[in-house]
Amino acid sequence: MAREEFPMSTDAAETNQTFADLGLRDELLSSLNSLGYEEPTPIQAESIPHLIAGRDLLGQAATGTGKTAAFALPILDRLQPGNRGDEPSALILVPTRELAMQVSEAVHKYGKDLGARVVPIYGGQPISRQLQALRRGVDVVIATPGRAVDHIKRGTLPLDFIEMVVLDEADEMLDMGFAEDLDAILEATPESRQTVLFSATMPSKIEKLARRHLNDPVNIRIARQAAEPGSAPKVRQSAYVVPRSHKPAALGRILDVESPTAAIVFCRTRHEVDQLSETLNGRGYRAEALHGGMSQEARDRVMGRVRAGTAELLIATDVAARGLDIDQLTHVVNYDVPSAPEAYVHRIGRVGRAGREGVAITLAEPREHRLVENIQRVTGQKIAFEKVPTIADLRNRRMELTLATLRESLLDDDLDRYRTIVETLTDEFDLVEVALAAVKLAHEAVSGDEDETEIPEIAPRKDSGSYGDRDNRGKSGKSFKDGKSFRDGKGSKPSKDGKGSKGDSGERLSKGDAVRLYFPIGRSERIRPGDLVGAIAGETSLSGKDIGAIEITENFSLVEVPGRAVEEVIGAMKRTTIKGKKITPRRERF
Repeated sequence: MAREEFPMSTDAAETNQTFADLGLRDELLSSLNSLGYEEPTPIQAESIPHLIAGRDLLGQAATGTGKTAAFALPILDRLQPGNRGDEPSALILVPTRELAMQVSEAVHKYGKDLGARVVPIYGGQPISRQLQALRRGVDVVIATPGRAVDHIKRGTLPLDFIEMVVLDEADEMLDMGFAEDLDAILEATPESRQTVLFSATMPSKIEKLARRHLNDPVNIRIARQAAEPGSAPKVRQSAYVVPRSHKPAALGRILDVESPTAAIVFCRTRHEVDQLSETLNGRGYRAEALHGGMSQEARDRVMGRVRAGTAELLIATDVAARGLDIDQLTHVVNYDVPSAPEAYVHRIGRVGRAGREGVAITLAEPREHRLVENIQRVTGQKIAFEKVPTIADLRNRRMELTLATLRESLLDDDLDRYRTIVETLTDEFDLVEVALAAVKLAHEAVSGDEDETEIPEIAPRKDSGSYGDRDNRGKSGKSFKDGKSFRDGKGSKPSKDGKGSKGDSGERLSKGDAVRLYFPIGRSERIRPGDLVGAIAGETSLSGKDIGAIEITENFSLVEVPGRAVEEVIGAMKRTTIKGKKITPRRERF
């Protein structure tokens, strides 16, 4: 039985331990030595002794802290020498195909000297190939929950001899809707199993899952390493407040100045991914799109190009990018502010890994400023608000790149073949003029076309601390006059007693609590924002001011409502009609 109360979280102290001090067998120590691993990371030093001792474990640690080795080494340490049975003794569950492949590769490398048989099973791969691998015999299975359930129902993934189950990136699996699958898988394994759960964040749903399936777990929390006084943090976090219409230009300007080696740009929807990819490719970047609407084969091709360095930008939705590990990644960009702090933590965890430095950039619309502040409060990390680089900043940066290019060329010893050209020109022109002409040609080759579009600066309002757009646009981006919001076209809605709406106190929807609902009705049905606001406000306890931004497309609409009222709105809309049509809204899917 799992304990109702969890042990106090402990921060891992720095030690001078070696892997030999953790009690691992000689074959594993040999493999780790050949891979160049010298000492365990904090999560490994804290977790491995407890796992070898057979304890259940609930661990919180950011992406890139060495969680894979923390659970893989104890699994391999208990493999019996000599001939082992054909059925697996360990099951590792991960959220995505990409992470399944990465974990499988790591476990295979660690267990090479033990002859460990490792099989990854996931969607997008012919199931016949997985069936053959399982029939040949396996020690460790790494699976995505959906495909694991498929094999369990087929009877091709035997769980009778499972000794350890690991849930890696458990919060992501729950966010992706795998809660029921996880429960079903865990209930199909022996009660005597050892259960390990790792998560980058620890929301209440993770604790509930742990209470159901973990038995008296050790609770370990590895805090992010704080920067030394006076030194910069591993991940530099910044935000830019930009009107929606200027976001593509602002992103291009920021990328030009930052010059990332490789970057992931997170977008909210598939359509936004495709559109932004085209825009950035038109700007001269090598950008690749990645989202759930693509086939697995297409996604594999994209990731191959990114890892090979032939693409420098990966434009992706959260769902498509979960579990990705790109070694050369230097920047993460939130093209839209994540609706939940946990999503922000996952995104920026992809840079600054293994001691490397990284940059996290967020583009916030004026109305999203409070959401960024909420992320700062929850994560306890400072996000610096900065100004979008000006045209002058961009030109200065391009001059720096030209200077760097020329320095590299001067250090090259292959310049003699151009000496004749210089000597010939100096007979007719001054040497400085010849150099200036050469620098001009080099600069034009590096900088390309000049960007002459100035981006409006958004300044914080002193009265409210929020940001205002100088062109006086409403939440939807459409102009409004006389203080009447575009959302309902009428200003605030009077309450039934005629004393004004419930929101007359001026308290607006908190963006940290906003949830977007999908309504299957759009411009083709001549729907207007006022129709949606009127229907919601007329059938629920919400007033017009409680409703956030509304986006209407040809065939559907997106409406922001407070998170507390989501189920109320969905239930009420099922009982009424909009424009004479029965409508069943749902939460937006990305």
